[in-house]
Amino acid sequence: MDSFISKLEKLWAEDKFLCIGLDPDYEKLPKSIKGKRSERIFKFNKAIIDATAKYAVAFKPNSAFYEAEGLEGHKALLKTVKYIKNNYPHIPIILDAKRADIGNTNSGYVSSAFDEIGVDAITVHPYLGREAVQPFLDRKDKGVIVLVRTSNPGAGEFQDIKNKKGEPLYITVAKNVSKNWNENGNCAVVVGATYPKELAQIRKIIGDMPILIPGIGAQGGDLEKTVKAGKNSKNQGMIIHSSRAIIFASSGADFAARARKKALELNKQINQARNA
Repeated sequence: MDSFISKLEKLWAEDKFLCIGLDPDYEKLPKSIKGKRSERIFKFNKAIIDATAKYAVAFKPNSAFYEAEGLEGHKALLKTVKYIKNNYPHIPIILDAKRADIGNTNSGYVSSAFDEIGVDAITVHPYLGREAVQPFLDRKDKGVIVLVRTSNPGAGEFQDIKNKKGEPLYITVAKNVSKNWNENGNCAVVVGATYPKELAQIRKIIGDMPILIPGIGAQGGDLEKTVKAGKNSKNQGMIIHSSRAIIFASSGADFAARARKKALELNKQINQARNA
């Protein structure tokens, strides 16, 4: 079975860099989708997956949208992951859950994400240090994607705090992840497209490691600046995430076709920027 990183590398070689966010905000689901809550969520996800798989380097369900729907949401998430694994096993699945804790609690998160749900990678936060993240790191075939510079406007409240050397926290985290945490070669980092200057800094620090880049589309990140700052020495290394701009490109019965068109356009733009 391919590891998370090897799956990415194969898809990068096919010029695929677009990560599709499977964030089924229930109130925004097209009225054309009928059924119980879990059925509607899954039908929506399935249509988006089938429409965009041709252009995807990864699918990324955000756990919040499923947790908000309770048991029905969890059923839909399990069914969605199973569908991708059965029909598009070459495309990695990233669970955006931003986990990290200590002791048995964290072991529970690891087992839930990788064994019960069955995803290929998970986002984690570094605030509790390597000790907390270690159970994730030990799963050599799975991806551990560490928050370094997030895309939200308030990211600098803590991430810009400087240490005694005058180094901001996000730089310290990037150095630790790349130099100390990546012994198994299964780490990646999160850096928002809304901070292209910081993205370029972090790329220099981490070398060719993968970067998950949110913030394109609804959050207003500049695609050309993002690609220029985020690509690695192989002109690859990027997992450029878009959710709302793709999956809710239409609220009508044509939502899947519109999502396909948007994914095609965005992946084409990414590759144009790579080759500029």
